[in-house]
Amino acid sequence: MKRILTLVVLGGLVAAPVAQTPQPSISPVASPAGIGTETPQLTVSDRGVLLSWIERGSGGQASLKFAERTSSGWSAVKTVASGADWFVNWADVPSVLRLADDSLVGHWLQKSGSSTYAYDVRLARSTDDGKTWSASTTPHHDGTQTEHGFASMFQMPGAGLGLVWLDGRAMQAGEGHDGHGTGSMSVRFGTFDGAWKQTAEMPIDTRVCECCPTTAVVTSDGLLAAFRNRTENEIRDIHVSRFENGKWTESKAVHDDNWQINACPVNGPMLSARGRDVAIAWFTGANDAERAFVAFSKDAGRTWGAPIRLDDAWAVGRVDVELMPDGSAMATWIERVEKKSEFRVRRIQPDGTRGPSATVTEVANSRSSGYPRIARSGNELVFAWTEVGPATPGQRPVAQVKTAVAR
Repeated sequence: MKRILTLVVLGGLVAAPVAQTPQPSISPVASPAGIGTETPQLTVSDRGVLLSWIERGSGGQASLKFAERTSSGWSAVKTVASGADWFVNWADVPSVLRLADDSLVGHWLQKSGSSTYAYDVRLARSTDDGKTWSASTTPHHDGTQTEHGFASMFQMPGAGLGLVWLDGRAMQAGEGHDGHGTGSMSVRFGTFDGAWKQTAEMPIDTRVCECCPTTAVVTSDGLLAAFRNRTENEIRDIHVSRFENGKWTESKAVHDDNWQINACPVNGPMLSARGRDVAIAWFTGANDAERAFVAFSKDAGRTWGAPIRLDDAWAVGRVDVELMPDGSAMATWIERVEKKSEFRVRRIQPDGTRGPSATVTEVANSRSSGYPRIARSGNELVFAWTEVGPATPGQRPVAQVKTAVAR
């Protein structure tokens, strides 16, 4: 069938052509997460998609829980860990990952001191399918009561765990924005072998945005990490770095948006890779225009094609992206529509062609909606987000992680 292409002009910007192809058929499915849950994360293994989330309890208690999607639906819910001294944040999301050896690794954030942003990344491992877990450890060993978070875990080539995270060991208490300290946030990298022994810890970039999520993938040419950089004159564009010959390359911008902002926008990039093909999605507020973009790389992130507009008119951001078998990418974002916000998805082709956008669901027009997620396993796309109900006086809004699928 011949595709019909339409050229769209948005506020003087000529957008990519829109292909009049069918929208993905999205169907809600019962979520394994109950009332009082938030911060969904999706990871993928040979078994399928794994959904993790935080469940809040009484007395400030928080628990990291997860379930896996099988051919018969979601598995029984299991708990990784719980604590009353956790740092639970709408943007800094814990996760659970199944590795190639069938072990499970969970990560969460735990307070290390009394100041607001004194917390550590904690890791625990299970070798019996989540029935029991090891004592927790940290991938960082600086011993400072500073920020450590926004971790992204991944399967290392061959065996073991890799992760990147934001590390505030060089920051000092002071009058930074939103209560953060002054100084430079870094992004660091660590590895653990199959025996759960840490084998590496090193910096990737020593000056990055303070609280934008990180992302990392494994290409056929090695590791690729992406994050929001921060220059001396406060340009905060999306950069990537590759792991070559045992060290990380100097980071380079995916595109020179030249977004100058003297604060962290809390809006990080997302990567997806297959072989040497990579897709990246990101948000920018450059030139006072809030937009989201996707770009493709054919050489494992060394070079990137031109940015392709993702949003329809007004992006909140909080993007995610999944490469598809045909080389296209399914990308998601939050779109602001008048006085509401919507979690949307769109197919983007490497040649710049955009499919029509489809609304997964309406979400809260606030930070409480968090970061919606997308993941692919086989022929199924899985979506996860936080649905927030009305608040009652003196109480937190009722939240629940919800899920949907598309085939």
